[in-house]
Amino acid sequence: MAQAVVHGKAQSARSPEPAFLAADVGGTHARIGLVSPRPDGRRPVTVLEYRRYACAEWPSLTAVLKDFVGQLSAGTRVEHCAVASAGYVLGDAIVNDNLPWPVSIRDIRESLGISSLAVINDFEAVAYATQFMTQADTVAVIETSAPQVAGPVLVMGPGTGLGSAVLLPGKPHATVLATEAGQVSLAPGNELEIEILRWLARDRAYVSYEHALSGPGLLNLYNAICEVRGTTPKLHMPAEVTLSAVERTDAAAVEALNVFCGLLGSFVGDLVLLYGARGGVYLAGGILPQIRDLLLSSTFAERYFNKGVMRPFLQQVPVRLMEHGQLGVIGAAGLYLDGQHTH
Repeated sequence: MAQAVVHGKAQSARSPEPAFLAADVGGTHARIGLVSPRPDGRRPVTVLEYRRYACAEWPSLTAVLKDFVGQLSAGTRVEHCAVASAGYVLGDAIVNDNLPWPVSIRDIRESLGISSLAVINDFEAVAYATQFMTQADTVAVIETSAPQVAGPVLVMGPGTGLGSAVLLPGKPHATVLATEAGQVSLAPGNELEIEILRWLARDRAYVSYEHALSGPGLLNLYNAICEVRGTTPKLHMPAEVTLSAVERTDAAAVEALNVFCGLLGSFVGDLVLLYGARGGVYLAGGILPQIRDLLLSSTFAERYFNKGVMRPFLQQVPVRLMEHGQLGVIGAAGLYLDGQHTH
């Protein structure tokens, strides 16, 4: 079941104030919205105000939220907040190594004067929001001849980390299964990936998929390939690797993106089988929209289908790419309204 932790005064999650804050906080960006419940049920909320902040430019999440609230119309009162974030709650803190600063729940409540703050897993929020999308909001990566069927939906994507969640359709509302699939052991699929795994294992006792399928992971792949090919690394940031691959100005960067896409296809196929995700796959995260054309022309599909006797099953499961946008904000708000939390 989708889990959140609500701090503050006991509150009926089905009867919040007309407008409340919803935030989607990642290692690179914090997306903040002022939302209100929608009466028509087509989406859980209407986003009244929305801003995206670069986390590195702010000293804390509290400062980001205070800036957002400070720009709302005079007289707007906010008493409740739902925060979607990677990590977990430990006492007063949200613990997440990918965030640029520690997050104090008490500091947010006291500084903003809110009575309750719900903390929700970031990919749970994104997964929840996918049920309100249309195909026009996405790009097909793998099409199927058969119509999409009802069933579990896998949502995963590389960004600062590697997030994953599963949407389980149901009544009166869907349920979301949070996962830590990104921490599964990296499984190489060819000789080059075996060499990369050896390189990654030099300075860590455990190598997960996140060590390859994330922003820092892409840089790992680039550095490993440079060593395997006997060249000197010229790029030092994940964004540089992405840009150089897209513009084809660095051969190792192009190869790193190809390895990245191949590993991603293999891993997504594994997760579809693991969760029985007949309802399809949505790829999210901050990296994939930037490399869309490379992804579509890569070995992603070949590796996705390369599952032996399970290939026919996978041929019935569509894969689509989506932009993150406001989805985390909408999903955090929807989970809060559904009351899918513990007190």
